[in-house]
Amino acid sequence: MNIKELLTIVRLPVIVASLCCLSPVILVTLGLASASFAASLANIFYGTYKWYFRSTGLVLLTISLIAYFRRKKGICTIDEAVRRKNEIINTIALSLIAGILGYIFFLYVVVHYAGVALSIWE
Repeated sequence: MNIKELLTIVRLPVIVASLCCLSPVILVTLGLASASFAASLANIFYGTYKWYFRSTGLVLLTISLIAYFRRKKGICTIDEAVRRKNEIINTIALSLIAGILGYIFFLYVVVHYAGVALSIWE
């Protein structure tokens, strides 16, 4: 597994898991909301619903891994999965670590500083 494949697997789950704070940034950027409304929306999303977003990201990561194993690796049967279990376990572990690190970096660095630049939060 190379970096490009890993990024392909974790890209969408990380973005979806970060929507709790990314969506207010998008709304302000598109001019659909004021900074104060976006800040209150971010407080509600991050304070109350952050685990829903994170759970959805984890479900999407699972779906991405299943699609990767079926389409790219050709692992469609249980017998094939048993034969290649070390590869599957290593790929799942690497994807989970990359997803968590990607989520932390994207949400707490990229989205945070985008929100600061738009005066949504300090």
